[in-house]
Amino acid sequence: MNTMTISKEQLAKARVLVVGDVMLDRYWYGAVDRISPEAPVPVVRITREEERCGGAANVAFNAASLGAQATLLTVVGDDEASHKLEALVAKTGIRTHFGRDADLKTTVKLRVIGRQQQLLRLDFENTPKSEILASQTATFTELLPQHDAVLFSDYGKGGLAHVSDMIAQARALSKPILIDPKGNDFSRYQRASVITPNRAELQQVIGAWNTEDELRTKVHNLRNALHLDAVLLTRSEEGMTLFDAQGQLHVSAQAREVFDVTGAGDTVIATMAALVGAGMSLRQALPLANRAGGVVVGKFGTATVSYEELFA
Repeated sequence: MNTMTISKEQLAKARVLVVGDVMLDRYWYGAVDRISPEAPVPVVRITREEERCGGAANVAFNAASLGAQATLLTVVGDDEASHKLEALVAKTGIRTHFGRDADLKTTVKLRVIGRQQQLLRLDFENTPKSEILASQTATFTELLPQHDAVLFSDYGKGGLAHVSDMIAQARALSKPILIDPKGNDFSRYQRASVITPNRAELQQVIGAWNTEDELRTKVHNLRNALHLDAVLLTRSEEGMTLFDAQGQLHVSAQAREVFDVTGAGDTVIATMAALVGAGMSLRQALPLANRAGGVVVGKFGTATVSYEELFA
């Protein structure tokens, strides 16, 4: 298969199962005409509201936008935000499996935007209970055989407490496993096909590095210790580097104009999962995932890439 292209038909057959922490991204836009008489803060008169899929929901949306079949498995509250999110996700053609926990607050990130800049972000969240996570694992067992790739999108909200069990099941069926990791302990991701940390996330785990040689040694040690096929380091303006058994493969950043880096990591891993699900190797998928990341940083907010934009 040529590294550069894959047909729309091949992509349409790729089935990606996305598991992880979803959130509702809310944007309140307003006019700032004055400073409050009560405190030295701007008064924002809200003129427009917008809602988007966030977290793992944005990852699934990215896979669907490319033309792959996406299934989203997650745990949410039984609140207004969860129903709003499910409706948004359903509109995109993603199959949803939302486990509802009445004690859980669905994660909402509310951003207040005035004068074209973010003035404030408010986060609403808490952690799911283990009973609901056990039922999520059971649903995962049912869904797994019908999918070509599994993508775990970890935002550290507690929805992936059972990730090790799910990885073991996916390995047993020889499914590619892609993980966007969080936190300073990557041991729960062991035996994944690839993890995709950014610089800050990787540094938390392996410590700082001063040279490329030192980075290479540290990453290969991590890869061996955790039995990972590969580590994909996303490096913003420095592009991305894939470390695997063959050594390493680097691609330079492609964004001509960086407008907003929000969600670029989501786009990269979703593109990798869709392409690997369609039969590409990680090395073949890398330049395309890099291109997708380059397209998406040229858009505002969490955004996605279409098949046509990727292969333009």
